[in-house]
Amino acid sequence: GEGRCMSIQAMQSLYELRENNQLCDAVIKLDDGSIFPVHRAILSACSLYFRAAFTTLLHDTEKKDVSITGVTTDMMKILLSYAYLRQIKVTDENVYQLLVTADYLCIIGVVDLCCAYLIARLSPTNCIGIMQFARKHYCKKLEQEAEKYLMRYFVQVANLSYELLLLSLEEIKVIIAADELNVKSEEIVWEAVLRWVNYDPENRKKHIVVLMKAIRLGLLDTQFFLEHVKDHPYVTSCEESRPMIIETLKFLYDLEMITHRDGEVTTPEIARPRVPHEILFAIGGWSGGSPTNYIETYDTRADRWVKVDEIDPTGPRAYHGTAVVNFSIYIVGGFDGMDYFNSCRCFDAVKKTWKEVAPMNARRCYVSVTVLNDIIYAMGGYDGHHRQNTAEKYNYLTNQWSLIAPMNMQRSDASACTLNGKIYITGGFNGQECMHSAEVYDSESNQWTMISPMRSRRSGVSCIAYHGQVFVIGGFNGITRMCSGEKYNPATNSWSQIPDMYNPRSNFAIEVIDDMIFAIGGFNGVTTIYHVECYDEKTNEWYEATDMNIYRSALSACVITGLPNVYDYIHKHREKLMEEKRQKMIAIENQR
Repeated sequence: GEGRCMSIQAMQSLYELRENNQLCDAVIKLDDGSIFPVHRAILSACSLYFRAAFTTLLHDTEKKDVSITGVTTDMMKILLSYAYLRQIKVTDENVYQLLVTADYLCIIGVVDLCCAYLIARLSPTNCIGIMQFARKHYCKKLEQEAEKYLMRYFVQVANLSYELLLLSLEEIKVIIAADELNVKSEEIVWEAVLRWVNYDPENRKKHIVVLMKAIRLGLLDTQFFLEHVKDHPYVTSCEESRPMIIETLKFLYDLEMITHRDGEVTTPEIARPRVPHEILFAIGGWSGGSPTNYIETYDTRADRWVKVDEIDPTGPRAYHGTAVVNFSIYIVGGFDGMDYFNSCRCFDAVKKTWKEVAPMNARRCYVSVTVLNDIIYAMGGYDGHHRQNTAEKYNYLTNQWSLIAPMNMQRSDASACTLNGKIYITGGFNGQECMHSAEVYDSESNQWTMISPMRSRRSGVSCIAYHGQVFVIGGFNGITRMCSGEKYNPATNSWSQIPDMYNPRSNFAIEVIDDMIFAIGGFNGVTTIYHVECYDEKTNEWYEATDMNIYRSALSACVITGLPNVYDYIHKHREKLMEEKRQKMIAIENQR
């Protein structure tokens, strides 16, 4: 600590020497006549430009003059302050000029600070401009981050960005053709194209065919294609669009008649799904009368489950919890048919490696797990003897568990989630009965408070934060497995009903992905299931999604966003999706 203070003092002294023109051994001259006496060694230490200037110019005199063109007095003052004091105030007003000047003078430290500043301020309205600026000035990392942002938040960019309207044909085509474009529906891409053309219709409507080739027309809803694309004036007035319209109509018709086709059906380019930005992992559980360590991921764009080979080498577990921090999945507690676990495992989804992390203070099977501010919370559960009211939290930075205040109730087989900076836990079993009580935890005051009870008793329940409310779904009420659900509004401290699922289930996994709630697997009262369904609040309806590869209950699911190696976890053969669908439908028909 003291050494560091000394160095700040020393830097301050050198800066004062410069300001008083003492012991300076060079002079910087600018276009506007400004002169800055400097110390060669200080500037050479932070700038390759000055190091080259001072070490390769052969002068006999002690003083060395360096004339710099195109740099303002204000910029030079800021950069000298950085060179001497390592202090700099980057603002919205100066960041671009500062970056360009620092790049010109090879002051890498300032370039990095400016890039970090712009990355932190990326938004739907500025990301295209920042990407173009970075490309022009060869700031590779900034360009990559801006492009990644544009891809991930394209829905907002398409609606809000004025910069989008100023793009050239080639630039917008590259963006909308990208596999990484994060759109749940191609309708968004079509609307973005129209918005771009409408900005200058006379000069741009002739480009509609080029842009249509970049849209996955085969993924559009048939009704939407017929009503909004096929008969749009820009399309009907353009003769070259006819082959594309015919190809799309043929594909959409074939889709309806897929089982009647002979031979293998390929998936054309117009129907190749894009790449998802979120990956759902379903981990472990109970399958075929025993625990499993099976892992599969769900590719929302292809609507397919993909087996993951890198399973936990230490063996299976069920009735556990999962939590995501950065790109790591933590598997907390659980049961393997013999042992009730306090142990925790960690899977690094980028490196695909497993490791043991610190164990909890208590054994917890049927545990409830959630994450708040990168801290993992584990609550309640069963240790083989008692249903617990204790709870604890894990800090991955220190690899340490510490106890928090106990809950008001003993809860095993409950479910927890995080909403608006608070932790909610719902239902569960206390050893005597299935519960309808629920409580909320405030991490700042370390206090649990009871909230209004649910409308139904629910053990083996799942709850999740969604659209500002806590959604509680399914579970066992002591008599039967339920398909009902309810949602809690924190503002009114009240519960209201939501539509029923198609399948009753308890001990299933739940997650939000693509702005929908997914209910995955579970037990229906008779058998373990692999059915998956999703709820969309916009339509207030449940939809069936593709089944998992294996039947399982007591599993846990989590979502990782923005994985750099996302291609490792998605459906590999996107050109075979249609054929897979055909084979599946033929199999179903043959079963009838």
